[in-house]
Amino acid sequence: MPDDLWEVIVRWRHERRRFVLATVIETRGFTPRGPGAKMAIDARETIGTIGGGAIEAEAIREARALLERGGTATLRRHLTRELGMCCGGEMAVFLEVLEPAPVLVVFGAGHIAKPLAAVAAGCGFDVTVVDERADWATEERFPTVRLEPRAPESFAREWRTSGEEFAVIATHDHALDQQIVQHLLERPLKFLGMIGSVPKQRKFMLRLKARGFAEEAIARMHTPLGLAIGADTPEEIAVSAVAQMIAVRRGVSVAPDWLLSTAAGGPSRRPAPAERP
Repeated sequence: MPDDLWEVIVRWRHERRRFVLATVIETRGFTPRGPGAKMAIDARETIGTIGGGAIEAEAIREARALLERGGTATLRRHLTRELGMCCGGEMAVFLEVLEPAPVLVVFGAGHIAKPLAAVAAGCGFDVTVVDERADWATEERFPTVRLEPRAPESFAREWRTSGEEFAVIATHDHALDQQIVQHLLERPLKFLGMIGSVPKQRKFMLRLKARGFAEEAIARMHTPLGLAIGADTPEEIAVSAVAQMIAVRRGVSVAPDWLLSTAAGGPSRRPAPAERP
């Protein structure tokens, strides 16, 4: 394995590339590489080698097809009978697509944001915390995530998203939450959540409808945030919130936050997890 393979993998992860990691998992007889040999393959480049020749060419073709559909695959070939190589042995190569870490932007650096950012980072999210308050958004409080020391409303207004990002609103001010929500409801996002109570949900719904947002658009926002696990402390609320985001990330159905209705009162909500005003 080339010495720089892992350095390239780290760089590709930092660049948020999708790529396939190919690993030789089994061999029989004479083969160009043994178990554990690896190479990384994206749409344009390859790094490392699993032995060259026809087996590597087929692995690259299969890897690039896998990038289109996602998931994993195992390539098993007899090198002579199936590929015309002279080695005479057999190889099995495991292919897995490595997806970029999902982006999570947390608006606010308060008491719930601190454990939420830490738990999310530990679960594989690429976390940025946005808050202009220098005494709250510190490296001591957020040692494992990226800090963006600027006004959350300004960041939300300028943020350009692809539809794969996660966002959580957890600021210290309801009026600021409202401004951020109005910007983010106009953005494609995979997940939009807000810390708050059921009364806060009702007030936001009325204000957003008055500003022309459709009920279905408002219902994209998960609030009160988190799964209903009886959470109470900031740390428990963080666990419930990250669990909800993981469910969305993995495509697991969870109970809806809003139950849309045509009644004059607007949406109703499932029993809430821990809430904060």
